[in-house]
Amino acid sequence: MKRDDSNSAAEKGPAILTPNSTLVTPDDIRYENLCHAYNYRFVAKPDYFRLVHSPRQVEEAVREAVAAGKRITVRSRGHCGEDFVAAPDVEVILDLSPMSRVDFDPERNAFVIEAGAPVGTMIHTLFHHWGVTVPVGFCMGVGAGGHISGGGYGPLSRQLGLSVDHLYAVEVVVVDRDRKVSTVVATREENDPNRDLWWAHTGGGGGNFGVITRYWMRSPEASGTDPAGLLPRPPGALHIAEVSWPWDRLTEAGFVRLIGNFMDWQMANSAVGSPNTDLYALLDCQHRSTGNISLHAHVPVESPDAPARMRAFLDALDAGVGVAPTVRRTSLPWLAASQYLAVPDTGPTAIGLRCKVKSADLRAPHSADQLAALYRHLTDDDYQGTYAAVEYIAYGGKVNTVPSAATAIPRGALLKTFYMVTWQDPAEDDKHLRWIRELYRDVHSSTGGVPVPNGINTGAYINYADIDLADPEWNTSGVPWHALYYGENYPRLQEVKAKWDALNIFRHALSITATSTEAEGK
Repeated sequence: MKRDDSNSAAEKGPAILTPNSTLVTPDDIRYENLCHAYNYRFVAKPDYFRLVHSPRQVEEAVREAVAAGKRITVRSRGHCGEDFVAAPDVEVILDLSPMSRVDFDPERNAFVIEAGAPVGTMIHTLFHHWGVTVPVGFCMGVGAGGHISGGGYGPLSRQLGLSVDHLYAVEVVVVDRDRKVSTVVATREENDPNRDLWWAHTGGGGGNFGVITRYWMRSPEASGTDPAGLLPRPPGALHIAEVSWPWDRLTEAGFVRLIGNFMDWQMANSAVGSPNTDLYALLDCQHRSTGNISLHAHVPVESPDAPARMRAFLDALDAGVGVAPTVRRTSLPWLAASQYLAVPDTGPTAIGLRCKVKSADLRAPHSADQLAALYRHLTDDDYQGTYAAVEYIAYGGKVNTVPSAATAIPRGALLKTFYMVTWQDPAEDDKHLRWIRELYRDVHSSTGGVPVPNGINTGAYINYADIDLADPEWNTSGVPWHALYYGENYPRLQEVKAKWDALNIFRHALSITATSTEAEGK
């Protein structure tokens, strides 16, 4: 054990004993365990892992790898859907999972969250100690490093915005043109010379510019020094509805009506200032072989007419469907209620989980043809899966009070869609990948197989990374992948890349590339 003498603000004060960074090579008993993360489709085989406990150790580890000319990638908790960390040519993986502290930094007057902190730790620590929260997601094991940098949305985003809307500062270990490694803190302050690096981490995604070590969170409108007033407070309790529609009694017309009802309600109740933006809902449309159509919805108990508004919402969904659903309604304190939707902090839900995900963000409902394509694939008797689904997720509200150019993540969507398939047997890879790829292609057939921004789509979400968007076999639209993820913000992200990672040290299959003139130093 040794003391880590980092001179950054949050590490001043009483001496803290910090373990040395840990080198794990193939002859170490821990190596194979570290090789397997969330998605068993991609098993890492680097020369070594480096487990780090502090920003200084991160800097030393990056310097070591750069000096040796080794390809380096970064893992916070390992939930990436593609091989961004575990690509075959990666020689060094920097594992930040030991850096999981959530605390308050009085010098920056903000909450400090280390990149390896899981979402579950963030939620519980912020609430238990200070009664506040950040609008993050419900997958408890996902690390802050990737979640926040990609935009970070969750069940409270309609009320509170995105996680990045509360991001005050980010600490990043970067490598300059001369291969000099340094640690930079970038804030949202207008006069901060590093502000562009802060902006790039408000939706630009992880693994692009350097190694994120810590975030500082404080709401832009917050004032004073009382920590309890520097981030939003969550609801005291939630009124919850859990609803299920059985496939065996649902006709195609009933299915189309149900999904259409859900989308119509969201579009009518997700605008800025809508009185129903406090009502969150997720509609999970599983393949007929893996489950039913189910809904989770909640609204704060303290909101005006909460039970009545929930009842009106459920009645709107049922209109014309022709199938009486199973409904369970209850009320629970917020932290307990949040577990209803949570994916536990246990990594894969099954040993050896393999998965593929896709996404599309909507500003208008899917057409009848799109819903027909969805129904056809979800009821295909030739396909059998473990979990195969399309989710429609409430969005909009306060998210869209922020201009698109103010953060790296574009705005304007009122509803999210998330496609996911999971399985365990590697021999079934082609079957499951083909199913989800053809489903997505057919739903978006009128725009080249991908959600090209138009009157219906706003694009896709980088935290649900999908390399198919860069594959001309599956993206025939002529629109590049980066336009789907970043829209008009991509050129600015390229400029930030050229400034902070001109040598492209930090890269992956969908990483941001520097503009050619900037990268050449012209």
